[in-house]
Parts: sequence; structure tokens; C-alpha cells
Amino acid sequence: MKKQVIDLRSDTVTRPSRGMLDAMFAAKVGDDVFGDDPTVIALETKAAVLFGMEAALFCPSGTMTNQIAVKVHTRPGDEVICDAGAHVYTYEGGGIAFNSGASVRVIQGDRGRITMEQVASCVNPTDIHFPVSRLVVAENTSNRGGGSYYDQQELERISLFCREHSLRFHLDGARFFNAMIATGNDPLQTGKLFDSISICLSKGLGAPVGSVLLGTGEFIHQARRVRKVLGGAMRQAGYLAAAGIFALDHHINRLEEDHDRAKRIGRLLEACPFVTQVVPIETNILVFTLSGMMPDVEFLNYLKEEGILALGFGPQTIRMVTHLDITEPMVGRLAEVLKNCQM
Repeated sequence: MKKQVIDLRSDTVTRPSRGMLDAMFAAKVGDDVFGDDPTVIALETKAAVLFGMEAALFCPSGTMTNQIAVKVHTRPGDEVICDAGAHVYTYEGGGIAFNSGASVRVIQGDRGRITMEQVASCVNPTDIHFPVSRLVVAENTSNRGGGSYYDQQELERISLFCREHSLRFHLDGARFFNAMIATGNDPLQTGKLFDSISICLSKGLGAPVGSVLLGTGEFIHQARRVRKVLGGAMRQAGYLAAAGIFALDHHINRLEEDHDRAKRIGRLLEACPFVTQVVPIETNILVFTLSGMMPDVEFLNYLKEEGILALGFGPQTIRMVTHLDITEPMVGRLAEVLKNCQM
């Protein structure tokens, strides 16, 4: 009998639920390039209202929304300040340089989280020898940081500093709702702090495609032009937008289940003699280190043979991510597989 696949590589691997598929099939659509797809408009309006922002733009991916934001906020030769492991810098194909002609000043933050003092130390003086410090990017939750999230007061401090020093502040909120569930903070509180926000619908919220970029009306007007240049405007995108609306309506509060399962898996890993460290688990991402007696490739192959998929995340480092398709029996099966793993 073929083993059931337990896919812990990412929360991007989810499949649409029956209810989400029904919503997609029932969607009223137009042509989003002409700006008349009613379901896309409804999604953009819903997201903007949720965060107290003036406008929003639906895009295929979080990489695109981040890159559009950088492009709108900067000019060639400007500098972007972010954590050294930030997705916008590490995992977006050098897009800051390719798309915007900007340089990057990286900060060695605490599991992906930077502080106001660190930002302040990176702002260049007004000197022709240095690029103009223009944009600060925060990622919440942090992928490389193992799903770590910001303290709201620290974001407020960074936001105030940016405003006092004419810096723009962008949030890569690919997993913002995981942070929201963990902290209890309101999206409206977050919307007040940033010049632009990117939220992903295709991660923990379970939509098949899509991210939304938020900002002022003028910012989104410019963002539409950049999206066009990047080739990201879509036609009957309402079918995808319907999935996003369903996700926002039905899949936010249930993220707590993913967090609970991640913490239980973390306890299982801590009990394994071949696991030397489990990064503190705060949301739905688990990052752990294997001892030298258990080669990472060998461990991943063992899991795969048992029908479990995980992701290599660096030398002897593995990442697992819980999501809405991971069930209680799957966690039980993982416990058995880990228990039977021999060094």
C-alpha cells in the first residue's frame, strides 16, 4: 500500500478546501487588467479595510509584492536596510538589485528581528560617498528565524524613527497572521506603523495563489504601474481572489492549531538523541539541527521513504512547517517515524 504523504516542507503546499473551491467556482469575474474584476476589487477593498490602509493591489506572489514595494519606495542608488536573513534579500533572486538598482545594508538581528538602535546605526550620513538610506524592511514572522515574531513596541519604535528621519517602512507580512494569532495584536495597529504591507494568502491561509500589497492610494497607483512592467497583471483573476477572500474569512483563527502542532512536534524532536538543537517554536515553523552522527541528507531520505517530506535549511539544519493539511494522525505517524529513526 502506498504511504500517505505528510508534507512538512512549507505551508505553501496546501490544497484548496471544498468550501474554497466552491467559492472560486462561484466567483464573478471581469478583466483585472481593465480594473473591472469585481472579486479582485472586493479582495483588495477587504484587505485595505482590515489594515486601515487606503488601497491594495492583488499580485501572484509575495516576492512580487515585496519587489514592487522596494521599487516604488526607492530610486536607483538608494539603500535598503533589513535583516541579513530577510526573505526580500535572501530568497528573491537578487531582485532589489535587478529591479530597483538599490544596495542593501544588512543587520545581524535576533532570529530575523531588528531593533530601532540597529536601524539607526545603519542610516548613512548625508555624504556623496554613501548611498541614500531610503527604506527599512521588517519581516513578520521571520522565515529564517524559525517563525519568530516582533514585539509590537519594537515595531512602533522603528516606525517612529523612520518617520522622524524620512525613511520608508515596509512590512513583509508573508506570515503576518501567524504573528497576529500569537500576539493578539490587531491588524489596524500594524497598518498605522508602515508605509506599505505585503500579506500572503497562499501560506498559512491556504489559498492556492496570491499576495496583496497595501499602502496609500498614491503608492498603490504607482505599484500598479510597476506590476504592469513586471508582467504581473492578470485577466480573470477573480477566481483566485475568491480563494483569498475565503481564506481571510475562514482560515485566520485556525492558525492556532498549526502553532500547537508545531510545538508538539518540537517536543518530539527534542526527545530525539540525534537532534542537538530546536530553535524556539513560536508559530508554525520548526528549525532544528542534527548531530554529526546523523547526516542531513540521510535523515531527509529516511523521512521521504516513510512518506514524510521536510526541507534542508542549511548544513545539518532541517525545517518543518505545519499547516491546515497536517492532521492529528499525521503528527502521530511522525512520532512513530522519529522514534524508529536509528543513528
